[in-house]
Amino acid sequence: MRSIVGNAAVADEVTRLRAQLERVQGRRLDAPVLPVHPALAALLPGGGLRPGSAYSLGSSTSLLFALLARPSHDGSWCGVVGVPRLGAEAAESAGVDLSHLVLIPDPGERWLAVVATIAEVLPVVAVRPPARAKDAEISRLAARMRERGSVLLVQGPWPQTEAMIDIADPVWAGLGDGYGLLEQRELTVTVSSRRFPVPRRGRMLLPDAGGSLTAQRTAPVPAPGWDRAERLPAAV
Repeated sequence: MRSIVGNAAVADEVTRLRAQLERVQGRRLDAPVLPVHPALAALLPGGGLRPGSAYSLGSSTSLLFALLARPSHDGSWCGVVGVPRLGAEAAESAGVDLSHLVLIPDPGERWLAVVATIAEVLPVVAVRPPARAKDAEISRLAARMRERGSVLLVQGPWPQTEAMIDIADPVWAGLGDGYGLLEQRELTVTVSSRRFPVPRRGRMLLPDAGGSLTAQRTAPVPAPGWDRAERLPAAV
């Protein structure tokens, strides 16, 4: 009887703490996620992009396209802010549905206000910050994202992220002895999150011969020696 009562008390305490954490974070921990390519889903916490969360990305445009492809094709509107050289043709080749993509190449000095505004209506917002934002502004944006259930993808360091995603060890294929064309790039995608005891990584083709993403190995592999501080490794 003591064991049963004890287990019940533990279960009640876990439920209470879970509810408290969800109130603080403004979202349910088991809420549905926005789906992404299966190769990326195997690495991300929850298997997709968690509404109300921010993700810190490396500078790779191919990685950004890979994360936007599935949500846009599933009907979720996506916005990209502060990336003036983003090519629509390249995005479409990578699988992004241009009919559900909004581009704001030059948001100006009030870029954070622009991000907050479009996050009111778009489920996924990507931004390349031109400058460091103030902590108070970031906190207000985070609260708005949680309230609206929007996903924020930031190319660069960002505090309190759900996960940090970057690429490394790229190897291009297609060039011969001074001739030929670049056809595809094999690389490692690494995801680090507070929800993981160790980071995860997977070897992928990004882009593959068709311009999109193909998994080379489906099982996520822990990444040894990853710096777990609040920063990204060098951009590739």
